[in-house]
Amino acid sequence: MTGNSADTMKEVAGESSKPVSSRSGWNVQKATNVFRQESHVTRDSRGRLAKAWPGEAKAGFHGCTVWFTGLSGAGKTTLSFALEEHLVSRGIAAYGLDGDNVRTGLNKNLGFTPEDREENIRRVAEVAKLFADSGTVSLCAFVSPYRKDRELARRLHQEAGLPFLEVFVDTSLEECEHRDTKGLYKKARAGQIKGFTGIDQPYERPELADVVVDTVSHSVPECVAHIVAAMKAKELLPKHEEEAPASLEVREELLEAAREEAEGLVSIEIGEVDLQWVQVLGEGWAPPLRGFMREKELLQSQHFNCLLGQAEPTNQSVPIVLAVSEADKARAEGSRALVLRFQGVARAVLRAPEFYPHRKEERCARQFGTTNPEHPAIRLVLASGPWLVGGELEVLGRVTWGDGLDAYRLTPCQLKGRFKELGADAVFAFQLRNPIHNGHALLMADCRRQLEERGYKRPVLLLHPLGGWTKDDDVPLAVRMAQHRAVMEEGVLEERDTVLAIFPSPMMYAGPTEVQWHARARVAAGANFYIVGRDPAGLPHPDREVGGDLYEPTHGGKVLAMAPGLPQLEIIPFRVAAYDTKARCMAFFDPTRKEEFDFISGTRMRGLARSGATPPEGFMAPKAWEVLAAHYKGVQS
Repeated sequence: MTGNSADTMKEVAGESSKPVSSRSGWNVQKATNVFRQESHVTRDSRGRLAKAWPGEAKAGFHGCTVWFTGLSGAGKTTLSFALEEHLVSRGIAAYGLDGDNVRTGLNKNLGFTPEDREENIRRVAEVAKLFADSGTVSLCAFVSPYRKDRELARRLHQEAGLPFLEVFVDTSLEECEHRDTKGLYKKARAGQIKGFTGIDQPYERPELADVVVDTVSHSVPECVAHIVAAMKAKELLPKHEEEAPASLEVREELLEAAREEAEGLVSIEIGEVDLQWVQVLGEGWAPPLRGFMREKELLQSQHFNCLLGQAEPTNQSVPIVLAVSEADKARAEGSRALVLRFQGVARAVLRAPEFYPHRKEERCARQFGTTNPEHPAIRLVLASGPWLVGGELEVLGRVTWGDGLDAYRLTPCQLKGRFKELGADAVFAFQLRNPIHNGHALLMADCRRQLEERGYKRPVLLLHPLGGWTKDDDVPLAVRMAQHRAVMEEGVLEERDTVLAIFPSPMMYAGPTEVQWHARARVAAGANFYIVGRDPAGLPHPDREVGGDLYEPTHGGKVLAMAPGLPQLEIIPFRVAAYDTKARCMAFFDPTRKEEFDFISGTRMRGLARSGATPPEGFMAPKAWEVLAAHYKGVQS
């Protein structure tokens, strides 16, 4: 990264305070009796309305312009839009101004003569300055071939006291002509386009750009990271942006001392589901939580579906709490710390414990929308202790289960590392607790197609089955994982672009409330897209006389699309798939020929498996069906 010279620019007589053109009269003030009006709202006032950056004590003004320059096809628009997505996903207002887009509106009356190019850049610089003055990061992607025009844009900002960062996308003419994504170079070489930069008009390379990026040797995410680093160095972005999930696991070198301390603490025995929540918290799936919820955090979760106190609310729609008995409370109350044991083994230390009443009925009514004791998760709540205890958690080593599946239990940090290894520029997550049929695969493939059409080069699927507690009649995790592996082995899903891992959370069957948790947790692992299906986290109504679904099947997707505290995640809506009897495969449902579609329910699928029958060809990968059929035959016997 280099600095910029403060070269003086030629000025037009009578306009000595403004940067002006040396090629045309576009910038000459023609209107008379015009006086600049100062707004009553200062930049500092606008800054106070903005939210604080991560790590900032309070909000401030953050407007600036990032100017991308380079040949046509260099990758300017791709990088500017990727940077825009990066910033917006972190709650930083940004807007991309693209050369082609501006020339179809504001600058539609301009051509490609040197004079018109100059005026094009002047107008864009003025617009970018307004965006920056409003507190937005303005991202301008323009060939802008002349140094003088780029310096004009810079000086307009400098004189307004606004930061300006020039990014040179240094892609050679040969590479741009090889890419020729719009076919313009071919036309220019054939003489069909006149005045094309690099062919019959010059491009003046920046001599002292703030940032230089190489799109040939580096991926889009790597280039964006380079630009972000430069913005941080110039204090245009927060230097201490929270990127890594906050693990609550004790560091290896401190583990022995922590375990020795735990032996002298009052202990509470916890159950398997409690240990699953310890794993969720310890691995960093639920930031900013630092342990089991205190009463204040529970109230926020139950009443607002969010945790407050950060720069902006963080979605936390389900309570993560630890219930204890009356006897446990009597023994432990007043202690500075407790040790949580599972089957007698110390698994975590809970600091500064806070005991408060477990209002079970209210908790169930708010979380599940019912207090029916036949609901499987409500049954667990009602059987738990009358007190809740919250506090900061220190997990004594990685939680493992010794079931042959621990290699799939990747932490958020490990998943982010895996996505980086794969060169992912987008991660789309699919949460499931059931076997995969070809309709699911169709949905995931369609999501990949949508992302590729939007310009992503390497979208990676996070296939992320839930691995915690589920109700008794759900397919066990080991069977589901074997079935998922069979699906991948048969090539139904692209193995090289898919990461199969286990999400350690217990299942709660809380419908639209729970689906927010499922989506929000995947953000911690680096997902920026989430596929939501029909009736997520739902189940049949526990009152058989009422019948039907407990939750309206479409509400999960609708709620998730407007849920607060999830700015980093884009929801990919579910498209209904069914078995197309004519095409003999799973396909998206076409209501114009509904009689040709067969909706194969889970109940019917289980019946086929138990009876030894096979589903219609194309419904599920054969090896995957064999795994499922073997399970149900075993259950039946």
